[in-house]
Amino acid sequence: MHTRARIMREKMIGHQREAAPPPEHAAEEEAGSALEEALTDRQLWLATRLEMRYLVPLAGPAIVVYLLNYLNSVSTQIFCGHLGNMELAAASLGTRGVQLFAYGLMLGMGSAVETLCGQAYGAQKYEMLGIYLQRSTVLLTVTAIPLMVIYLFSKDILLLLGESHEVASKAALFVYGLIPQIFAYACNFPIQKFLQAQRVVFPSACISAATTVTHATLTWVALYKLRLGLLGASLVLSFSWWIMVAAQFVYILVAERFRYTWTGFSWAAFGGLWDFFRLSAASAVMLCLETWYFQVLVLIAGLLDDPQIALDSLSVCMTILGWVFVISVGFNAAARGGGWMRMASICCLCKCGVLLYRRYSYWSTPWILLQPGCQGNMEWNDWRYNYANSYPLVGNLHNRLAK
Repeated sequence: MHTRARIMREKMIGHQREAAPPPEHAAEEEAGSALEEALTDRQLWLATRLEMRYLVPLAGPAIVVYLLNYLNSVSTQIFCGHLGNMELAAASLGTRGVQLFAYGLMLGMGSAVETLCGQAYGAQKYEMLGIYLQRSTVLLTVTAIPLMVIYLFSKDILLLLGESHEVASKAALFVYGLIPQIFAYACNFPIQKFLQAQRVVFPSACISAATTVTHATLTWVALYKLRLGLLGASLVLSFSWWIMVAAQFVYILVAERFRYTWTGFSWAAFGGLWDFFRLSAASAVMLCLETWYFQVLVLIAGLLDDPQIALDSLSVCMTILGWVFVISVGFNAAARGGGWMRMASICCLCKCGVLLYRRYSYWSTPWILLQPGCQGNMEWNDWRYNYANSYPLVGNLHNRLAK
């Protein structure tokens, strides 16, 4: 009974205004029609060219957004690495061992907004996009509360998993500063999916670029001028995520292009949360498994004889592999095909082809990057010192990579 009432209420909200299609939607319909016509005539090569011409401008800025967001965490680890081996190990364990758990879960659950907003946008139910954005934010904020409890007890959890007391204590200190970041995730991922469903990706890339520069500057000030240590580094990282959230939301409020899709806050966002949770949980499963795989590797590395050196070395290697992983996440933002069955198929084929090529280069890219280290070239020596000033760490990393 409640489900039927909720459906009727959403239909009433969707029909409160008869909004004309935004110009961006009209252009997309024209491009989709041309692609569908090419597929109907079985002009596969032409259809592939049309799809790639549409895919690259969308996927490019989306990939830049995820790469820059990833760069914020990487730069924090680099700054911490210059403080010492223990600080780098603690930041690595906090980032890869604890933070990655929340990142995978929140990003996966936020993907439900991409599905529902894409369907609503294709069906020209524009006001529902704002409802789905608010509903996902409410749900992810509630999800952030138990994650906050995990962060608060991270030291006990790490000790229970067998990590050394010294590393676990400093990692927990770093994690405490990441608690505000969880709630930034709860707002940021729905906003990003809301924008991506409307093919608005370039402004997010510009905001992420500006945030990255600001983050690096503030981290340098916090660590080397104010001497705030690990807690200061993680607090700056959390603050940088909130800068992105605030900037993107202000852009939604002031941009004229969202006058149909954002009509203000609504109590309807609190309806149908259970159904929305089930869809969000299903969306999160695959991404969680992929991100938690890296998390398990870091936790295992902390159990080795010399956890500092093991965590430091693995952190550098996994950072390189992480650059490749986030590219596929960015490509997911460029998926389309609502209302066009053949277009959805060719979009899937093009994306799979590009990602398979990326998967083929997945192993060659790290080898190209690490080859100078195996040969002892000076360029590699300069690059690896970006992560730490410690000679034992650099030598250990070189020996591990040369095997």
